[in-house]
Amino acid sequence: MRYRKLGSSDLEVSEISLGSWLTYSGGVAFEQTRACTDAAFEAGINFFDTANVYGRGAAESAWGEILSSRPRDSYILATKVWGQMSDDPDDRGLSAAQIAKQIDASLERLRTDFVDLYQCHRFDPDVPVEETIEALQQVVAGGKARYLGFSEWTAEQLQAALDIAGADLFVSSQPQYSMLWRAPEKELFPLCSANGISHIVWSPLAQGVLTGKYRPGETPPADSRAASSDMNFAMDRLMNDTILETVERLRPVADQAGLSMADMALAWVLRRPELASAIIGASRPEQVHGNANASGIELTPDTLEAIDEAMGDVMITEPTLGPLARAGVKHR
Repeated sequence: MRYRKLGSSDLEVSEISLGSWLTYSGGVAFEQTRACTDAAFEAGINFFDTANVYGRGAAESAWGEILSSRPRDSYILATKVWGQMSDDPDDRGLSAAQIAKQIDASLERLRTDFVDLYQCHRFDPDVPVEETIEALQQVVAGGKARYLGFSEWTAEQLQAALDIAGADLFVSSQPQYSMLWRAPEKELFPLCSANGISHIVWSPLAQGVLTGKYRPGETPPADSRAASSDMNFAMDRLMNDTILETVERLRPVADQAGLSMADMALAWVLRRPELASAIIGASRPEQVHGNANASGIELTPDTLEAIDEAMGDVMITEPTLGPLARAGVKHR
C-alpha cells in the first residue's frame, strides 16, 4: 500500500480507503463489517470514511465498536455532517447549532474524542457561509477534529469559503470521480490544487459498473447492487446499454495491461496527483484485498491512450445521485 499526503495536513493516507455508505449503514451485517475492517488493516489501509447520516448513525456506531479495540493512532478517521438525522426535516444542515450538535453525537457513536477529518457532506445554501465556517473552526479549536474537508461543493461555493477563511481552512475535497464522471477536472481540481487541497474521491468504480460485472443485455447478478430495487437511485444513470457497451470496450484494454477491470479503474483515478485516496466499498474481505492491490499500479501512456479511445465521449451527464451540490451561496 502506498500513502499520500492529505492536502496541507500532516496526515499520510492510504491510496485506497474504506468507505461505509450503502454497506455498514445497514446493508451489511456487523460481523461482515468487522471482517472487512480487519481486511483493510491487513491490506495497509489506514483511512476510514463515514458520515453521520449513513444509516442515521448506524455506520458510525459499527465502526465505533470495531475500531475502539485498536490503538487510536493506527488509523485515520473521517466523518461528515449535513444530512437529515431524524424525521424532523429541520434536523439537518450546516448551521452552527447543527454542527455543534452533530459532532458530539458522531464522537459518541465513534467512541473517540476526536476525528482526524470532519467534512461538510454537502454545501448548505440556506445558512450563511460565514456561520458554517465559524462553527467548523470551533470544532477544530475544541479539539474535536484535527482537520476540515468538504464533499460535493462547487468551485463557486469553495471560493466563497476561501475568500473568507483563506486556503488553510480545508485540507480535502470529496467529489465523485471515475472514468464515467470527470466533471471535477474542469474547475474543482484546479481550484483545489491552487489552494493545497487534496481529493478523496468516491465511487471510483461507478457503483461497480467499471468492474465489468454487468454485461449489456444480461440480467445483473442476483447479489449485486443493480439487482436491488433499493439501489435504483444510485444505478439508474449507469445501467444502460450505451454505458455497459462502453465498459465492454475497456475489457481488452485491461487484459492487454494484465490488470483486472477494477484495478485499472482505480489506477486510472489515482493517476492524478491531486488525489490522496480513492474510497472503495466492500461487503466481503476479499473485495477489500482485491481493491487494495490497485495501490501503486501506474498505467502506461499506451494504456491511458487505449482507455481514452475505448471511452470516446461516453460519460454520464449527471452524477449518479443527481445534482448534489445546490447552487448559490448565502452571506450574512
